[in-house]
Amino acid sequence: MTTTITICDTCKLEGWDAATAGITDGEALAALIEAEVDAMGDHIKTRRFSCLMGCDRACNITIQADAKLNYTLGEFTPDAETAKGIVEYALLHAKSTSGQVPYRDWPQAIKGHFTTRHPPLNDSK
Repeated sequence: MTTTITICDTCKLEGWDAATAGITDGEALAALIEAEVDAMGDHIKTRRFSCLMGCDRACNITIQADAKLNYTLGEFTPDAETAKGIVEYALLHAKSTSGQVPYRDWPQAIKGHFTTRHPPLNDSK
């Protein structure tokens, strides 16, 4: 099953300056995640979305798949280590039957970044 990483491309970290930045922090994180998915992301898709409404916890992403638990994560720094950890977690999410990944398997880069967990919309329970 495919897991989708949605990246907020309008996120700006504190101190972001339009005059010097060129792109938003969310755009920078999106590009890094997209490159990582291209390199290792079987069963992973990405999409950009303009505003996940988590501005206080920028940079924000979601991990989503049909019939699985879905997650929102934030307070990321747009760097290669973060992108790799997000994609590694998304791969574990894609391989799991419920979307729940044991904590012991979480990449270090995503620990402490979870904001919300959402039940599947098509859950029959």
